[in-house]
Order: sequence, then structure tokens, then C-alpha cells
Amino acid sequence: MSFSIIILAAGLGKRMNNPDVPKALTELNGMPLIHYVLNVAISLNPDKICIVVGHYKDKLVSYINDFIANEHQSLTIEYAIQEEQLGTGHAVQCCENNFANYGGKVLILSADVPILRAETLLGFIENSAKSNLSVLSSVATNPFGYGRILRDINENIIGIVEEKDATELERLIYEINTGIYFVDAKLLFSLIKKIKNNNNQAEYYLTDIVSIGLQENLNVIANTIAPFTEIQGVNTLEQLEEIKKIIVISKFYPTKLIPTSPKSLLNAEVNTE
Repeated sequence: MSFSIIILAAGLGKRMNNPDVPKALTELNGMPLIHYVLNVAISLNPDKICIVVGHYKDKLVSYINDFIANEHQSLTIEYAIQEEQLGTGHAVQCCENNFANYGGKVLILSADVPILRAETLLGFIENSAKSNLSVLSSVATNPFGYGRILRDINENIIGIVEEKDATELERLIYEINTGIYFVDAKLLFSLIKKIKNNNNQAEYYLTDIVSIGLQENLNVIANTIAPFTEIQGVNTLEQLEEIKKIIVISKFYPTKLIPTSPKSLLNAEVNTE
């Protein structure tokens, strides 16, 4: 299957206590977060990789170019610049010119999700092959801060609601949006142009392409195949430390992952052999 990758890396990372460094260059065990995400992206052998940069873009681009020159000389990286942080939808829209003549699909990743495995993404891509738009979801024991996946009585996805916009009832949902999407490139930019910013953050949420796609009777699915341990992002120093712990645990207990379905979550047994 022909596909390319967009990596969202324009975040400033205000809560990382390092105001002169973009969040994507925050170090995890001696390497920047973007290093881990790039390695996984490259291993998927995409047609191309487009990285959205913003705050301190010169530092980030310099690191990426050095990384590519030293380890992946044959790979060409494209960049898109997000001058203002107006939301994830706006960030992806900044890539439109990079995909003006592209006819394949696009996998959207975030630079602050460093331990997502290539195997998980390959499974996601395979399961999403027949859909117009697919979102990768997971089940979290503590879903606070994540957008919730809304489903109907038949388990079909009917939308995604952000934490700050969710009702008390919606916040009880454990299935969360990972922020990872697989969608036809031309369709992606068509849907993004229809996003509105009438929410509590006044931002253009990429998640809204799901509800717009559903309104247009597109085949939209949510794939609950990602262990929560893999999809956790880094927005705070506390979350960075949590990721470090997961890495340590996984070296000795590779099967110690949070189950991905609500039923298995309730009956989970950890295999530490």
C-alpha cells in the first residue's frame, strides 16, 4: 500500500521546564523524542515523510537533518511550517502544499509519542486499508486528558470529544483517541478545510475530521489495537518519567501491557514470565 507520513512536531512544550527547546527535542534516555518517532516512521518505508515544525524550528530542523545525514542518507525529509499554534487540524493543513500532487494515503503521527512500535502501526494500517478514514484508539485505565471515542449501540464510531469539551458522562469513557490517523491524502485536506474552531480552546481540532467524515457518509472506523503503554504522549516532566519507567519494565516484562478492550481490561492478568 502506498502511503506517506506526517509527523506533528511544532509544539513548544511549555510544561517541560525548558523554554528554549521545542518539545520534540526533549530528551528521553539521552535521545530527543523526535529521534524515536523518526526511527519508527522510517522503518515503515513510506513514500515520504513531512514534518510540521514551528517553535524553534531551526533547532529542530538542524537536528533532523544531521540525523538523516548520519543514518539515512538516501531519505528525503520535507518540512511544513506552522507559524501559529492554532490546533492540530491547522498543523496538518500546513502540509497541504507538500501533498498537492500525492495520490496515496497519509499516516499522521505525533513527535511526542516515542514508544509506539512499528508492529502496532503496521497492524493499524492493515486494518484500515478498506476505510476512508481510520483513527487509532486505545483503552486507558485513567483516560484523563485524552479525547474520548464515542460509539453507538452497535459499537460504530460516531465521533470524538476532547476532554475539555466532554460532558461528565463522556469523561467516564475509557476508549481514547491516540491522535494517530490513516486517511486518503486528498480527502484529508478536503475535510480539514471544513473544520471550525468553535470549541473551548478556539482551535482547529484534527479530531473533527471524524465527525465531518461521518456526516458525509464516509467509511470511518476506530481501531482499538494499540496498547495504552505505547501511545502515551509526553506533555509534562511527570509523563516523561512515566515513559522511562515503561521502557525499563518492558525490557524485563515485554508482555506487561494494558489490554486494549474493555472486557479484557476488567479481567487482566499480567504475565511476568
